[in-house]
Amino acid sequence: MPSREELRAFLRAAPGRVGKSDIARHFGLSSDQRPALRELLRGLKESGQAAPVGRRGLAAPDRLPEMSVVEVTGTDPDGDAIARPVEWDKANGPPPVVFMKPERRGLPALAPGERVLARLRFLGGTKYEGRTFKRLVSETRPARILGVYEEGRIIPTDRRSRAEWMVARADAGEARPGDIVLAEPLPQHRPMGLRPARIVEVLGRMGEPRSVSLVCIHAHGIPDIFPAEALEEAEKAKAVAKRGREDLTALPLVTIDGEDARDFDDAVFAEPEGQGGGGWRVVVAIADVAHYVKPGSALDREAWARGNSVYFPDRVVPMLPEALSNGWCSLRPQENRGCLFVEMRFDKSGTKTGHRFGRGLMRSFARLTYEGVQQAHDEARDPEGVPPGTVAHLYGAFRALLAARERRGTLDLDVPERRVILDAKGNVTAVVPRARLDSHRLIEEFMVAANVAAAEELERLRQPCMYRVHDRPSDEKLEGLRQFLQGLGIKLAARDRIHPRDFSRVLELVKGRPEERLVNEAVLRGQSQAAYSPDNIGHFGLALPRYAHFTSPIRRYADLLVHRALIAGLGLGKGPSAGGLTEEEIARFPDTAEHITQTERRAAQAERDAVDRYLAAYMADRVGDMFDARISGVTRFGLFVTVEENGASGIVPLASLPDDKWQLDEAGHGMTGRRTGLTFSLGQAVEVQLASATPRTGGMVFRLMQGDPRASRRAPPRGRQKRR
Repeated sequence: MPSREELRAFLRAAPGRVGKSDIARHFGLSSDQRPALRELLRGLKESGQAAPVGRRGLAAPDRLPEMSVVEVTGTDPDGDAIARPVEWDKANGPPPVVFMKPERRGLPALAPGERVLARLRFLGGTKYEGRTFKRLVSETRPARILGVYEEGRIIPTDRRSRAEWMVARADAGEARPGDIVLAEPLPQHRPMGLRPARIVEVLGRMGEPRSVSLVCIHAHGIPDIFPAEALEEAEKAKAVAKRGREDLTALPLVTIDGEDARDFDDAVFAEPEGQGGGGWRVVVAIADVAHYVKPGSALDREAWARGNSVYFPDRVVPMLPEALSNGWCSLRPQENRGCLFVEMRFDKSGTKTGHRFGRGLMRSFARLTYEGVQQAHDEARDPEGVPPGTVAHLYGAFRALLAARERRGTLDLDVPERRVILDAKGNVTAVVPRARLDSHRLIEEFMVAANVAAAEELERLRQPCMYRVHDRPSDEKLEGLRQFLQGLGIKLAARDRIHPRDFSRVLELVKGRPEERLVNEAVLRGQSQAAYSPDNIGHFGLALPRYAHFTSPIRRYADLLVHRALIAGLGLGKGPSAGGLTEEEIARFPDTAEHITQTERRAAQAERDAVDRYLAAYMADRVGDMFDARISGVTRFGLFVTVEENGASGIVPLASLPDDKWQLDEAGHGMTGRRTGLTFSLGQAVEVQLASATPRTGGMVFRLMQGDPRASRRAPPRGRQKRR
């Protein structure tokens, strides 16, 4: 084995990033030495002697200088600023993260967009601690401030932000107290007190039905207004011609979506075939978005910028204008639509024996819902408007595909999605777990099969592919998860032998136990994040060697690229007007992959924030009520708890716990009071009282009853029942 110094010398001499295979080849290491090499490299990364580049690459560390200009990008859970260096070469990988220390007493907190000259201390890996040396006036566009205007000041809508702003009457414009506003900072005239700002736009009023999604859209910078040129292109769209397309209008394809679905871009069909009817023929037809959204057009530029649609309880911010997303690219029942389709054949065990892609003209026989299809299956009947046997055949093919999935050993997490139910006025009437039926899983299996076929076909055609990749969990995350599970008496396989089925076994062990939801969430947090990439590393969670998104080009730009690559590779049309992939697009695949990965994560965070705010609004009139909950996080500043009833989460501040010297264990799985002996641990069942709920930020504060000497004699709040 090479020494650390030899490895560092090799990294310094390498022209760019290197992988474990490059190192093993250079030093002549055998496969038996790989585990030892992995441990050695992990030590180098943790000590800052090697820097991670990309998913699996390494390079010599490129340390930031002790004094650097950094820009604040957000805040951590404590409300302290997080920043990144202003000057950073992308070739060196993701920029380092700088955790800024709180400002000196009396000085305003740092706000997103603000630049400072900071004194840095290396923490290891790509992390630094920063202290403000000097605040700088940005020469670029002023940072944007989003908040609620209240009598001369702006209160931020981000619950992690501590920065409030002062607004002079002359700078308030037409804003009224309670308005959601966008503002820009003004030059700082005095060192103490609130910083001045000027309101530049009034977005709406806090508390109005659509205010929650409005805040989330602007907080995350999600584009929600289409350029006139893009709208004009969408309005000119018309029905596709039959010429050059395979006629599928007689095939009884159906769409199956949620009751609240806003677009329908996939349709399915299945029938038994083969000797004795043991095998299955499955057809998945997808709206032909590439026919309408041509490379380089205004529609294409806007779709690329958005990356994906964003879904809120009260609205959707679509990737494409409504004339397409709810019109020509929506597979409405009894209307002819252009499509790309894949016809797949499976044997009785669910193993795919062949597939064929084509460009067709289809006609959906019915718009079905998950609930309706599940009920029809349970009652052994078919919904109105579809041929006899439609549902039975769909479930027959599903069972075969499910058997193949179980043999593969995939990760199947059970983390219930929260569904916000609104009344006609936009007020929250309930927050409930979204049902997960076999009909949901049926569509998931059909879509996964189609996505795999798309990736395989593009590889066969030697066409570029925008893969959907999912790396194995990092060693650091695995070790944290392993320690957590050990506290529950559960063992996890070693790092170098981990497989998705190992996580499935863990989930099976806790099924029906009180800690089931917490373990599912912990396993989810322990995974790497899926991403888009032109380089294939496989999909760990699905246990698949290749995977690409093909099934939702209305709402995901990645799928549109896959459609274009298939059109070009299979010759499904002539010339650029056919909607095939262009050389220019291929050249920017790496940049596009990074961009649409970020827009997807931005959308997911905005959607989560919206649900949190709706939950806070729903819980606001239940302040003082008691709830059964579980401890879902243990930190140095308090406990996080999750209410069993509806998944609402909030903090129990350390200051509200019994007066004691609280000691946090190293792994962050619990804390113990030295004087009282009280212990609070991750997953522990507790009773909490809601102390406050703030819809503006989505924040909730709870009071823990355990260990509270007042709890035994505290009566339920007047006018409310104790809730269990």
